[in-house]
Order: sequence, then C-alpha cells, then structure tokens
Amino acid sequence: MGDVLAGFHAAWEFESDSVLIRYERGLRTPKLLAALGERRIPLAAIAGVTLEPGKRGTVVLRVEPRAGADPLIEAAAGQLKEPADPYRLVLPAEREVLAEYYADELRARLTGPGPAERFLVAAPPVPLSFKAYDAKASFDGRTVHFRWFWTGASSAKWKAGDQSFAVSELSGVEWRSPEVFEGYLRLLRGESAPAQADHDPAAVVFGLGYGPVHESLPFAAAVLAAVRVRGPVAAVAATGARRDPADVAERIRQLGELHRAGLVTDEEFSVKKAELLAEL
Repeated sequence: MGDVLAGFHAAWEFESDSVLIRYERGLRTPKLLAALGERRIPLAAIAGVTLEPGKRGTVVLRVEPRAGADPLIEAAAGQLKEPADPYRLVLPAEREVLAEYYADELRARLTGPGPAERFLVAAPPVPLSFKAYDAKASFDGRTVHFRWFWTGASSAKWKAGDQSFAVSELSGVEWRSPEVFEGYLRLLRGESAPAQADHDPAAVVFGLGYGPVHESLPFAAAVLAAVRVRGPVAAVAATGARRDPADVAERIRQLGELHRAGLVTDEEFSVKKAELLAEL
C-alpha cells in the first residue's frame, strides 16, 4: 500500500508485508512509545484489526498481535495501560472513513489468528540498562548483570554478591509492572526461587521512580527474545523433530543478524547453524 496514516503520538506506514510504526518523541507521548522509537510489525504477526470510537471526538485503530509474535507483549503479559499500547493509533473522528479503508485492507491480507511459533516482531536492541530500587540491571545480548546498591539491596542479595546470568542459563523472564505494588523483574532458570523477589538474587525490585515501564519492559523483552533464539535449538534437536525448511532458514537468518551485531561468537554461530541444519 505504501501510504502513511498519522494520528496522535504515532504514524503508521502501510507496506506490502508489514506496518512500520513510528512513534513521536514529544512531551505528551507515553514514555514507552517514545522509547521504542519505531517498530516494524509483519502482517504475519497480526491476528486481527479493530476500529472503535475513542474519547473526545476520536477513533482508535488497533491491530491485535498474534499470541507469541511479539516479545514486548509477551513480557508485558497484559499489564500495559491503554495509552502505552504500541498497537493503538488514535485519530480524529473525521478520519474514520480513511481508517476504515486501511483496516479493511489489512484484514484482507492477514493469514490467520493462531499463535505464532516464534517471535516475528524484533525485540528492542541491546545494550540496555536501567536502575531498579536495589540494583543496576544491564544486558549486552549475552549476559544479564545485576549490580546491587547497598542502600536498597536486601541482606540476602548483598551476601550473594553481584550476579551475572548467561542467556543460556535462563528459561524466561517474569515482569511485574512498577505501576503496581511490589513490581519486579525476575529471571527464570527452571528451578525453585524465593517467593519474595526482594530475597531472590535472580530478581530486581522496582519502586517509586525505579524500573519505570519504558526502561524495564524493553529490557525484559530483549532478554526474553534472546532466550527464545538461543534456547529452543538444543531441545528440538534432542527430540529428533523435523522442522519446516523455511523455519530453519529464518532461524539461521536471525542467528546471522546476531552474529553480525557481535552478540554471537563465530564458534556459537557455527555450532547453532549446524544444529539447525541437522533438523532438516
């Protein structure tokens, strides 16, 4: 289509196989959207399209991502407030007819609403870091580091010392919004963990002004995406399951991008590529 539809805080550019969303960086733009900058949403990542009346003379065009297609939405787990939803475009009511046209065009190009087998939307780029209440968290694409603050960390964390977690050690992440009571980011390792994040060396806790959504959620999404890219390969190979050649080619392409970005070593790339090719 190649057209652009501009609304409040964002503009959507409709392309043949995707929607490129560019978010404004103004003072009134929700901080998460401003931090994201822009996102390309493949049509294959979209489950549906809605157009509904908004508040105060507006209409809202929204695309519904397929389950499992976007690491940001998977990490958020339904906790994002409506204004920070990266899939909403708020428009003046007089553009409703135009918005309906684009909604119909998108619907006609969708392939199906089922869950995605892998992430189709790119994760926020690394390196990333943010300040939690009890630590500084950083992620370089391979390893998550927690450096404790003596003013905020519990005695259990302080005794455990600063922590580093390779992506290969992790099975996922758990993000509880800082906008609710006792928010935190926990790294999941497939083993039992202390019930309280304050006592878990694999978790950092948020607080007033610490771990804001626009910093901690992209961080969680980037870690989750890295875990999914690196983690499933060995498990699939162990089961002896055969993959679709197109899926294997896409996984190799993703690994190649990580390799070119310096996030995967030559040896890691060669090993993972060989494992993927063995699945054919």
